Amino acid sequence: MLAIRYLVSILVVSLSLVACQRSEAPAVAPPAPVATPAPAPAPFRVSGIELGNAIGADKRVSAPSSSFATTDTIYASIATDGASPSVTLVARWTYQDGQLVNEETQAIAPTGAAVTEFHIAKPDGWPVGSYQLEVIANGTSAGTRAFQVQ
Repeated sequence: MLAIRYLVSILVVSLSLVACQRSEAPAVAPPAPVATPAPAPAPFRVSGIELGNAIGADKRVSAPSSSFATTDTIYASIATDGASPSVTLVARWTYQDGQLVNEETQAIAPTGAAVTEFHIAKPDGWPVGSYQLEVIANGTSAGTRAFQVQ
């Protein structure tokens, strides 16, 4: 009987040591998640210029055209992509040989795709002839559109 008590005591002590050794093992922390850097925004650019005599709530020309009536309001939708903290857009409207009809400036701070609207109107009627819209972004020509008033 003494031998059994001795064996039970050894067994209890052995199990206690094994249990203590397991609980003292250092915990392995899961690896920290690796942060994926956000892609850099694309640089700003003018991606499209459309003319028409009406625009929608989204500032886009409803029906693009290059021919207008003498009494039309002429709208320009300037589509842009990319991001910039500050862009100065200029719409320069000219008649025939470069005579300035109107020039308007808008400051924008795009963070992605955007549309900016410009327009000109002449209640007593536009002279018939050839016109041009030049869009300038931060002092650099970004495109032109020729149109006719008939």
